[in-house]
Amino acid sequence: MVAPPTNTRSSAIARAGTDSESELAARELSVSFEGISALKNVDLAVRRNEILGLIGPNGAGKTTFVNVLTGFQSPNDGGVHLGAQEITHWAPHRIRRAGVARTFQAGRLFKELSVIDNVEASAVCLGLTRRQARAHGMEILTWIGLGDKAHAIAGTLPYTDERRVGIARALTMDPTFVLLDEPAAGMSDLECDHLMETIAQIPERFGAGVLLIEHNMRVVMGICARIHVLDGGQTIAQGTPREVQSNPEVIAAYLGTKRKRKGEVMI
Repeated sequence: MVAPPTNTRSSAIARAGTDSESELAARELSVSFEGISALKNVDLAVRRNEILGLIGPNGAGKTTFVNVLTGFQSPNDGGVHLGAQEITHWAPHRIRRAGVARTFQAGRLFKELSVIDNVEASAVCLGLTRRQARAHGMEILTWIGLGDKAHAIAGTLPYTDERRVGIARALTMDPTFVLLDEPAAGMSDLECDHLMETIAQIPERFGAGVLLIEHNMRVVMGICARIHVLDGGQTIAQGTPREVQSNPEVIAAYLGTKRKRKGEVMI
């Protein structure tokens, strides 16, 4: 396991009241913008050591949901819990220090800095010294396949490598939960295969639960044990990939035209 050199994260988790069986849970979350509902009474729980997929058509409320879980958006109703601790109104940096990390669709890298400096900055903000942060960052970058690009300027990277740097930053200090917002966007099939291998290793290697928000159904169906489906800000289905693939509401809302293969509905 890529282990943090200090106990910064473990102390934060202890303060949050979590344990090895904890969940990151949303309970009856509702969000509206100027009277328009983005989320309506959504319940969802991510468990440690699992990969949970969150899917839905554009405008379903997926990113709003992630923003609420990570403190970037306050809900109108409902709450967010990390283990036994309610964290609904915590600031994003406090939630991150408690062990909930995320990526962003836009990457949000410091493009004038090197790749290792980007990862190192995240680790320093979480309490490591520069020396510890650099060693920890190189370990993560090597694991994720970017060790040879550690000293490249982030702004010169291809888009798909930017996504991987975002994941490396999220994994700094071994978070308890990692929320990946469309990490496969713009990737080729081969790049998606490599990404799937990487994400599939996160629960065991880092001891973290993963919430995967993604439009690429091959990625979601290939690595998620459970899938939660939103449409119009509401939950319309949840279950195993097989159950979700054959759900009529999901097919109508998201998966589109049915193509049968061995009795399953495939995108």
